[in-house]
Amino acid sequence: GPTRAIKAARAAQVDAAELGINLRAGLHTGEIIERADGDVAGIAVHIAARVAGEADADEVLVSRTTTDLVAGSSLRFEDRGTHVLKGIEGERQLFAVTS
Repeated sequence: GPTRAIKAARAAQVDAAELGINLRAGLHTGEIIERADGDVAGIAVHIAARVAGEADADEVLVSRTTTDLVAGSSLRFEDRGTHVLKGIEGERQLFAVTS
């Protein structure tokens, strides 16, 4: 689920930092298409990739969809404003994970 995905991204950043690597992550929650070769595709995959592209080093950035789905969790977010994501129709509101 999205809460576990956010926590996994944060844990990966901690592990990467121990190796001197700055890791950025972007998350979006949506439907995917599973291909026969085990790969995934679909608009949700493209949105997640574009969200990741907007993240700064050592930042986990998520879409509004993801924040809505983790409402009630212990996670906290900071609004990073709306962004036009390349190849994605319309604007998307993005949030940085702060806790």
